[in-house]
Order: sequence, then structure tokens, then C-alpha cells
Amino acid sequence: MSTDYQTVINGLKTKIETIISKYEQVAADNRKLSQELIICKAEEEKNINKIKELEEKVNKLQLVEAFKTSSTDVKEAKQKIGKIVKEIDKCIALLND
Repeated sequence: MSTDYQTVINGLKTKIETIISKYEQVAADNRKLSQELIICKAEEEKNINKIKELEEKVNKLQLVEAFKTSSTDVKEAKQKIGKIVKEIDKCIALLND
């Protein structure tokens, strides 16, 4: 009988050691993924800021191009400015929400 208990105890020890080992591996993976997530969030924020800067540059260039037109293209220039103003109004509306 004693050997039966010893066999059961040894089996349980083995299973517990396996569980602890797997837990430690999962915890290590979790720490690694958490660090990667922090890095990705920082990169995302950097990219968002870069996109905003580029959008501002595009808007400025569009405005410059609208004013570069000759007097024969005044109507087209007014349309471009009107479009830009509408986009700005949409952005303001989104910011106010």
C-alpha cells in the first residue's frame, strides 16, 4: 500500500512541477508581450503624429496651389478653397464632439 501512495505522490509532484513550469513560461511570455505592446503603442503614437504633420502639409500645399492659379482659373480656385474650408469645418466639428 505504501508504494501505491508513493506512486500517486510522485505522479502528483510531476504534474505540479509541469504546471509550475508552464505557468513560469506563460508569465515570461506575458511580460515579453506587455513590453512589445508598450513599444507598439509608442510607435503608433509617433505614426499618428507624423500623419497629422503630413496632413497639415498637404492642406497647406493645397491652399498654396489654390492661390497659384491664374485669373482665368479663379472659379476653380474658389472651389478648391471652398472644399478646403468644408474639410476644416468637418475637422472642427469632430474636435467639438
